[in-house]
Amino acid sequence: MPKNSKVTQREQSHEHVTESVADLLAHEEPIDYKSSALNVGGAAGKKVPQIEVPENDGRPAWNSKLQYILAQVGFSVGLGNVWRFPYLCQKNGGGAYLVPYFILLLIIGIPLFFLELAVGQKIRRGSIGVWNYVCPSLGGIGMSSLMVCGFVGLYYNVIIGWSIFYFFQSFQYPLPWSDCPIRKNGTLAIVEPECEKSSATTYFWYRQTLNTTSTIAESGGLNIKMTLSLLVAWIIVCLAVIRGIASSGKVMYFSSLFPYVVLFCFLVRGLMLKGSVDGIAHMFTPKLEKMLEPQVWREAATQVFFALGLGFGGVIAFSSYNKIDNNCHFDAVLVSVINFLTSILATLVVFAVLGFKANIMNEKCVVDNAEKILGYLNSNVLSHDLIPPHVNFSHLSTSDYAEMYGVIKTIKEGSFTQLGLEPCLLEDELNKAVQGTGLAFIAFTEAMTHFPASPFWSVMFFFMLINLGLGSMIGTMTGITTPVLDTYKVQKELFTVCCCVVAFLCGLLFVQRSGNYYVTMFDDYSAGLPLTVVVILENVSVAWIYGTKRFMQDLEDMLGFRPYKIYFYLWKYVSPLCLIVLISATVIEMAISPPGYNAWVQELAHERFQSYPPWALAMCFSLIVVAMLPLPIVFIARRFNLMSDGSNKLSVSYRKTMMKDISNLEEQDEARFILGAKPGEAPLAVPARKAFLTPGGTKALDPNSLRILSRHPPSPDTHTHTHSLMHIPVCTVQGT
Repeated sequence: MPKNSKVTQREQSHEHVTESVADLLAHEEPIDYKSSALNVGGAAGKKVPQIEVPENDGRPAWNSKLQYILAQVGFSVGLGNVWRFPYLCQKNGGGAYLVPYFILLLIIGIPLFFLELAVGQKIRRGSIGVWNYVCPSLGGIGMSSLMVCGFVGLYYNVIIGWSIFYFFQSFQYPLPWSDCPIRKNGTLAIVEPECEKSSATTYFWYRQTLNTTSTIAESGGLNIKMTLSLLVAWIIVCLAVIRGIASSGKVMYFSSLFPYVVLFCFLVRGLMLKGSVDGIAHMFTPKLEKMLEPQVWREAATQVFFALGLGFGGVIAFSSYNKIDNNCHFDAVLVSVINFLTSILATLVVFAVLGFKANIMNEKCVVDNAEKILGYLNSNVLSHDLIPPHVNFSHLSTSDYAEMYGVIKTIKEGSFTQLGLEPCLLEDELNKAVQGTGLAFIAFTEAMTHFPASPFWSVMFFFMLINLGLGSMIGTMTGITTPVLDTYKVQKELFTVCCCVVAFLCGLLFVQRSGNYYVTMFDDYSAGLPLTVVVILENVSVAWIYGTKRFMQDLEDMLGFRPYKIYFYLWKYVSPLCLIVLISATVIEMAISPPGYNAWVQELAHERFQSYPPWALAMCFSLIVVAMLPLPIVFIARRFNLMSDGSNKLSVSYRKTMMKDISNLEEQDEARFILGAKPGEAPLAVPARKAFLTPGGTKALDPNSLRILSRHPPSPDTHTHTHSLMHIPVCTVQGT
């Protein structure tokens, strides 16, 4: 039926419909169906056109496909690729770790990433609207996802703030963390004891940057430098989100591509350094026996899960601004492969630089221990006969020291430990596992102090970290704002500013002197388990409730081709099973591992593990519960009709889209009814069905159940509104 017909106008105005369809059709203008564009069923065997969501529905859209891909890459490729993945490789068997990681990327990562891209693109809403649409009883998925985004955004921007502080500190020569500070004691000048016991970079991080306390129980007050850095970080994020995808998409051209420029520059520079090849060889030498350990597979699955940003809502939010026929399958594979290759590139860079650092530290170890041996020789503790004749102490190589060390250890076996000599093995230096802040703000900064033109490389490195962090933060904030703006009629600019102001105020918790310990707490407990539960419910709601066959058909309608059959089995069986195993392993790990944190002890100048006090344990538990609480609340509330299904709070653009869908379906139905299966066949007297579809499925309503088909007006208590037919039904398990 034409979109300006009286029937459609009555439906869109929500008037009571009391006439029969035949009465209404009698007042319509005649249609020349033989030449009409509605001639969709005249030829035998011709397919009926599928439903298409109008693209001109008032929703913002990406300016180009490249802009969208860069936004997804910027969101998924984050700080974890630089400082988490290399650590996991080192810890779990080097090159052998890549095998389970790649397998799990294929059977969990890409399928679930494809699923999130597809539902966002098809339904064209944020995470709350998408899961309300698929299954209202599980509508808490979107709300829980939003909670996790909020928790992660709070501490993630603190890390960006740290990077901003180091970025501005890098405009000095020499770098401020190059040497230990000198303390004046009267006429004497002594090295700061805390720095002398640790290192210059470690001291700068814990004392001059964080000025950290010894326990989480000691607040220590606000750290003004970190507070200002956090404020700058939130201002940048707020401005980027306010401008929307049209402007933030342009920002992605720089923020997504610049880190790759820096990584390639560091790789080239790193390969020119002494010891870099040793670091890379150590990294990729496979320890195949590690592949048999369940812990390796669990950590690989967790890294795949978080590397792609699954469950946060940012993936869904970004894809909701796509055209309905965009090839999201290609996007899923492309972004996943780019993410994986970025992790490999970052690992090469990290271990090239750490190999250089290990070589320097090993040479320093040789020099220090050679001085000890000379002292023992001069005091006759050791005999000169123990020293090989070709050894030259003025130019002592690591191989000569290793030979001398072996001889002394063999001859002085009984009293060797009292000598305090170290083996000075390069392997030991490379095996010192560092991750997270320890890698970025201690190990890497120490290596850069030995670079020529070290301030330049430091500026580049921390500017890269800022860009990586901002790309992920923009995606995280979009995962928060898009669902709310889709569901409620609020002004985007005001809502975004309010979110950022509240987040900054909450973030003051992390810029206390003890704030580093809260960052660790939130990182360990706020996202891991809740996000895994969110993703498995996403998988189940699509594969088992909405129906895998229906979803595959939707994808065929969108993409123009049917996805590979293997996705059917991955979504329905493999991914849910793997996620259940991952959840079980995570719960077991949390149960057997003592909850605690590494505290910096000023007197000892090193970290020491401490258990959380009772109030901190309660806080950890609360983070998990609060993040998952929307799931049971929404389920119970909607099962007992205590909460609306959300269809009465649809955005204006989404209401228009649904009404146009209904109008398009009516046109298709009326064409079938008027034309019949053949050109010469008489039209049917009454339409066989109406084209009202519920948002949760494709089943048409039974015409016998509609009072509008009767010539008698409905009773006052049974008036039917068009919009009531669009209410989302309680989800039931569909045939798959």
